[in-house]
Amino acid sequence: MIASLKKKPSRSTVVQANEMLVRMSHRGGCGCDPASGDGAGMLVALPHEFVQRVVKDGEFGAAAKLLTLEKEKYAVGNVFFNKNAPNDIPLAKKTFDDMAEAMGLKVVGWRAMPTTSNTLGATSLASEPHVEQVMVLNENPNLSGDDFEKELLRLRNVVTSVNEKKFSDFYVNSLSNRTITYKGQLTPEQLFEYYDDLSAKDFTSYVALVHSRFSTNTFPSWDRAQPNRIMCHNGEINTLRGNKNWMYARGGTLHSSYFGNRTSDLLPVCSDSKSDSGNFDAVLEILTKASSCNRSLPEGMMMMIPEAWQNDPLIAPHKKDMYKYQSLLMEPWDGPAMMAFTDGKYIGATLDRNGLRPSRYYVTKDDHVLLSSEIGVLEHLPEKDIKYKRRLEPGKMFLVDFERGMIVSDDEVKKSVSESRPFKKWLDENLVSLSELTATKKEAAQQKRRPNYAELNRRLNMFGYTTDGDDGPAYDADGYSRQGIAG
Repeated sequence: MIASLKKKPSRSTVVQANEMLVRMSHRGGCGCDPASGDGAGMLVALPHEFVQRVVKDGEFGAAAKLLTLEKEKYAVGNVFFNKNAPNDIPLAKKTFDDMAEAMGLKVVGWRAMPTTSNTLGATSLASEPHVEQVMVLNENPNLSGDDFEKELLRLRNVVTSVNEKKFSDFYVNSLSNRTITYKGQLTPEQLFEYYDDLSAKDFTSYVALVHSRFSTNTFPSWDRAQPNRIMCHNGEINTLRGNKNWMYARGGTLHSSYFGNRTSDLLPVCSDSKSDSGNFDAVLEILTKASSCNRSLPEGMMMMIPEAWQNDPLIAPHKKDMYKYQSLLMEPWDGPAMMAFTDGKYIGATLDRNGLRPSRYYVTKDDHVLLSSEIGVLEHLPEKDIKYKRRLEPGKMFLVDFERGMIVSDDEVKKSVSESRPFKKWLDENLVSLSELTATKKEAAQQKRRPNYAELNRRLNMFGYTTDGDDGPAYDADGYSRQGIAG
């Protein structure tokens, strides 16, 4: 990943991101056909100047040329269609348009994505999709940028649910008012060659995530390439089956106060057709974008990839309370895994508690940051221009807050989140542990077996028993024999 701390879009950010991707091509995979990669892609901030130009050029249709675009009031998404079923494409687009209108959103138009496929190998060419770009407008003055993102999430899920049943190979890469993803079953060298947009001089960004895929748990495909919608992943999720099963089980009780009875439109969250990274991305989106408690992206990452907190005697109590509370809501997605993530407001990376995926980051004197699985991803980065460099440690998070224009340390971000909600109060008032239940049950059983000596004496006297005969002693309420005490 590469980003400007001060959120300044530039062409150099995109170009350097591509250089990082290409110089890491040895980490990606390919089949017997070396021109068919396992997948490569780039996630960037929505390039506002570029979008304005293509709109004025009429690429989204004549009606869109008259629009004045305001940042975060419009969204752009890249969509895959089955190119071998051309008659289905207008039907799938109409479904998208109609559902957007039903949700109070307006589809401005569709743009045929300019692509160049002459470098693709036979395998990736055989499954190459028809790619189009859609623009969605928020005309509701009361709908904030964050709430617009929520509505876009719902729109994408509903349209996908309907179109997947009718049309094969329909897939929405991304749909956001802040970011956009370009990806495919490509090699790193092919990404800029395939998507003409990426080579445009006015295609700028202040942030970029790049990823070259090596398929392990699932086969290569255009939709499984990374980055996903808000993250990319180096590693595997080895707890995936349990994580998915728990998300399926929660489906019936999943509720968002923002969506209300429309929460079901977000289901299912997980899917067997997605890779482990794709399922992680989908859950992270639900935790953050669908949340009515303003859960930030870093907080969502802490829920899904916690540090090793249970047996750490040095961890701060408030942080331990946070992890304990979150563990009741979400099981850890354990790797080995290193996750890089961004939603346009933050960019960061976290290494899971196993710590088996190397990651190093650099901070430069001109207020840029870059992070990669290896060093040397930029050829021209003189040592004199580097302010400092570090490695990402197990369970730790590297985070840039674009709204504050600064790097937030692992301690600071976790302290901020852990103190933002009364986690200890919630635990004290609501949590009942199994050990407490067991202890209570044992105590109740012991109390049940213990004789009530005051009641026993009353009954002994009632039936004529005394301490003077051979009929046995009477007892004090505490269980001691009066005869024994006297004697």
